[in-house]
Amino acid sequence: MGWLSAGDGYEVALVEGRVAARATSGRSAGRQLKTLPRTLKDHPEVDRLRRFAEWLDRHAAGCVAQVDAWMVSSLPVPTTLLARVWPDTAWQAALLDLAVVGDDPDEVGFLRGATESGELRVVNLDGETVRLSPTTVTLPHPVLLPDLDDIREFAAELGITQGVEQIHRATWRRPDGLDAKATEVKEFAGGSFRSRFALAGRASSLGYRVSGGYATARVRDGARTVEACVWIGEPYWDEAVETGGLTWQDAEGRALPLRAVGPVAWSEGMRMAAALYAGRVIEEGKNA
Repeated sequence: MGWLSAGDGYEVALVEGRVAARATSGRSAGRQLKTLPRTLKDHPEVDRLRRFAEWLDRHAAGCVAQVDAWMVSSLPVPTTLLARVWPDTAWQAALLDLAVVGDDPDEVGFLRGATESGELRVVNLDGETVRLSPTTVTLPHPVLLPDLDDIREFAAELGITQGVEQIHRATWRRPDGLDAKATEVKEFAGGSFRSRFALAGRASSLGYRVSGGYATARVRDGARTVEACVWIGEPYWDEAVETGGLTWQDAEGRALPLRAVGPVAWSEGMRMAAALYAGRVIEEGKNA
């Protein structure tokens, strides 16, 4: 975006997401100023740029949220769609270097580019840049990736960083030998918070939905949608509370046996429970 005239002697522009100004006359002509002059703070062009910057921030956050949803659900995404949004820098930042899988489920690569024709440029696990033209690709949840530790090691060698947490996302695998009738995990129960408001606020800040007495995460796991739930206390309860157990429900609200919870729903539910528990009040001193 270029510089725009803003009254006598100044131009303004968005620079790294902030409104910046530069003088158009005098000894500092053409030089970006360290701070916005007071005379420009209420200028219409400055206000317009601020609102545009806010829109860009919301757009970038929306792109990340959508890509994260594609990844968590592992739903197929049309390559033509990826090609269409790739020129947008916000979409590109969210998609760049995500692990993708095309027609061969065993061939994993890191997304580096997309052409207008729908061809994807991918770095495979042999370190070679290849071009793929599948009709759709998936951005698999890391718990579904084979040899995840090897993929993480290879990504570190390449210096890969991801705009959406995927390969370094915390994962949990459902243990074997669970009781056939068990419906609750208590590993992260008992985390103390000074108030229900504080616990609900933590859940919301982490992106989880608060409904009634629960923090919830809805996950598409295979062909069905499952909701993971952690008890956080009765609404409007203003005294100390503790995190409760973790359960999963089907679309009809029926509790699922732990053995029936799929790998993605299990991992995402445990991730939510662990994140809530991590914010607990930790007692200090000899009685801690």
